[in-house]
Amino acid sequence: MTTFNHPTPPMRRRALAATLLAATGTLLTALPATAQDWPTKPITLVVGYPPGGSTDLMGRLVGAELSTRLGQPVVIENVGGAGGTIGAQKVTNAAPDGYTLLVGSSNELAIAKLVTPRTVKYAPAQFTPVGLIGSQPLVLVASTGAGVKNAGDFTQLVKKNPGKFSYGSSGVGTALHLAGEMVKEQGGLFMTHIPYRGVAPLTSDLVGNNLEFGVFVLSSGLPHIKSGKVVALGTTAAKRSQATPDIPALAELPQFKNVDIESWFALMGPARLPQPVVAKLKKALDETLQSPDFRQKMAAAGSGVAAPGVDLPKFWNEEIAKYTRIVQFAKIDE
Repeated sequence: MTTFNHPTPPMRRRALAATLLAATGTLLTALPATAQDWPTKPITLVVGYPPGGSTDLMGRLVGAELSTRLGQPVVIENVGGAGGTIGAQKVTNAAPDGYTLLVGSSNELAIAKLVTPRTVKYAPAQFTPVGLIGSQPLVLVASTGAGVKNAGDFTQLVKKNPGKFSYGSSGVGTALHLAGEMVKEQGGLFMTHIPYRGVAPLTSDLVGNNLEFGVFVLSSGLPHIKSGKVVALGTTAAKRSQATPDIPALAELPQFKNVDIESWFALMGPARLPQPVVAKLKKALDETLQSPDFRQKMAAAGSGVAAPGVDLPKFWNEEIAKYTRIVQFAKIDE
């Protein structure tokens, strides 16, 4: 059977064309306008941890700056649980309209999927990366009863007594745990990992000399280092932290020259965030990172500020590759 296209009468054809043109124009105008006018209402900034932690502090500092620059309130929503992954999952499920964002850390953005692949259901493709905010080194410490004063003493003691000593972290698969395993890998050391349910019990055992060594986020460990309750052996970034120039980086010793791991923080949105929204967020974040007031507050919290314009997807992939190697070395799995 042959199908014929019957011509439309001229008047009807012109009317139809005008209608289609008007509809197309309305559609093309309306879609970008929504994104270009953004934001027109408060923005929710999800933090996957309870109030008071380093990621929460980061979220509140960034949220205040974004609010000023975008002209709308930024409301922090703490969605704690499962090492930050519940909050991250919530953002991946949110509408891609720019009104639900995430300040996430390396734990839920890069490590969790490697150590709990059956539990974590999201992947990097389910986020729109906006920008890197900053990072905070970790610090390897000793109890006062361990009898060591620096990283050289620590290495010598552990090597002479393989398997005798333990180090603690705030939990399996955290950045603190991976930092400890990186130290073991690089130094050729044999120590037992003791996972704690958070920083408080880890601190208690270190201060009470019930545990020889431990890993803290720098801001968490600094008060105990300054009070002399624990001994700082070295930070885990490639270079000394500007916040603690008197504490050496472990990488300064030849056996630890490749130790380079920090807890980092990034601003993310759900996948398919409109480009005009992403552009406004990037601009606001870049201005924030260059703000002297913001930089001063970050330094006071023991954190470094990312350089504006860091290629976040590239950085993210490199970090995942680094963590993958450590997870495989430590044989961490569900």
